[in-house]
Amino acid sequence: MFYILLTPRQERIIEMVKAGGPLTGEQLAERVGVSRAALRPDLAILIMSGVLDARPKVGYYYTGKGAFNMLTEEISRYRVRDIQSVPVVVSTTTSAYDTIVAMFLEDVGSIFVVEPGGILRGVVSRKDLLKAAMGSRDLQKIPVKVLMTGMSKMIMTDPEESVLAAAKKLMDGEIDSLPVVRPLGAETDKAFEVVGRVTKTNITRLLVEMGQGKRR
Repeated sequence: MFYILLTPRQERIIEMVKAGGPLTGEQLAERVGVSRAALRPDLAILIMSGVLDARPKVGYYYTGKGAFNMLTEEISRYRVRDIQSVPVVVSTTTSAYDTIVAMFLEDVGSIFVVEPGGILRGVVSRKDLLKAAMGSRDLQKIPVKVLMTGMSKMIMTDPEESVLAAAKKLMDGEIDSLPVVRPLGAETDKAFEVVGRVTKTNITRLLVEMGQGKRR
């Protein structure tokens, strides 16, 4: 199991080993002021977490992996398919008005625009729809494809991409979601089927579950 939060005593053990390691179990117990038996669970956790390691007749030593390093390594184990949610989509012929209704019913910040078969054609955000709503046009007569951001400017991910890479795309692109896609067709005429959705909420949920020990 991966542990992010360490107890004060475990933090103290790490600092002692970093400063003067390797140290034996007896030496650590004496410096901490407890019995070796009482210290054994803490040492086991630190070894399982990867912060410390031990060598017979040598003692415990620091591996160089801090909490951030461990968190990065753990997140890198997960793929997009492990955290993706169901995509929220509308067709290219859906009106701007109906898209607004769908957005608020689903409580999302953006909606993917697709053709029959779930073929991705674009994405529309709350900002796009707000701009249209502020005009004098009839939103029921405006197809969403007029307002959407097209494929050439879209940022996508796929089920096998790492969660860390997907998170970086969200951050660098300053967007709230990524379509999870599967490529279709020939290389010269490639289309993408939408099979999922990754958001900042998906990633935050993963971090919380990791912290609670619900992810292994």
